[in-house]
Amino acid sequence: MWDNYIKDFSYYIHVEKALSRNTAISYVMDVEKLAGYVEEKEWNKRPWELTHDDLATFVGQCSKKGGLSPRSLSRMVSAIKAFYRYLNVEDYTDLNPAQLLEAPRLPRHLPEVLTIEEVDALIAAVPLGSDEGERNRVILEVLYGCGLRVSELTTMKMSDMFLPDGFIRVRGKGDKERFVPINDRAAKLMEMYINEVRPHVPVKKAYSDTIFLSRRGTSLTRAMIFTIIRRAGEAAGIKKVISPHTLRHSFATHLLQGGADISDIQLMLGHSSISTTEIYTHIDMRRLVEVMESYHPLNKK
Repeated sequence: MWDNYIKDFSYYIHVEKALSRNTAISYVMDVEKLAGYVEEKEWNKRPWELTHDDLATFVGQCSKKGGLSPRSLSRMVSAIKAFYRYLNVEDYTDLNPAQLLEAPRLPRHLPEVLTIEEVDALIAAVPLGSDEGERNRVILEVLYGCGLRVSELTTMKMSDMFLPDGFIRVRGKGDKERFVPINDRAAKLMEMYINEVRPHVPVKKAYSDTIFLSRRGTSLTRAMIFTIIRRAGEAAGIKKVISPHTLRHSFATHLLQGGADISDIQLMLGHSSISTTEIYTHIDMRRLVEVMESYHPLNKK
């Protein structure tokens, strides 16, 4: 009974709302679970014939019996809300029983952040003298210098470079494009890599416009980027658990500490909501607390 609604919903969030592939797949699976729950109950109800209590009971059962984490439950609630908004937009119904459905409150996790000295040590730890080493140094410089997600780096194209103007074009979540400033040092290294290093790689035709290439001439994978950073961290003697996202977090935190406006940081990171960017104000406050605890005379006593 729900199959056609779910099929059209899948098209809607993939094409019209341009959600990322993984998010869209997860949303469809969550709505399919709701449809399965309705079928199991033998309710013979169309989506808009469910009540708020029906939906709340379903989410509650997923929490208790399904063993879903708060984050998975929160995504499920978002999926159900998106499904009913779609039904409203497409004029299937004016009713929206999911409107007041509440997601579980997620604990706010403060990500690991490197100091400026640790970032410098990380980049300096990359062994140079080879095409691979030169490429890896540029990767770290650009991840930190532009605050990129790892997926944004691996999909970056030659045609996205506007280095003389000090910008690069980035394709973020949902294939949304934005322009991000690139600092002079990172821009010069990028230009050197493109002109002097990349030409040595035997590029496969499908990747002729891809900037960062593996030795086989294909685009780098996420796992490769993680390995590059892990090895550099070990060589630099950094004890923190670091990943590509650590450099993104460090980029935003250092900008905020330097006095940048949070709305500008939001634009550079490609966050759709300012609330996502506000986590960096918490990181900065944590640093201030540590400073107070370390240096305030009453704490010393």
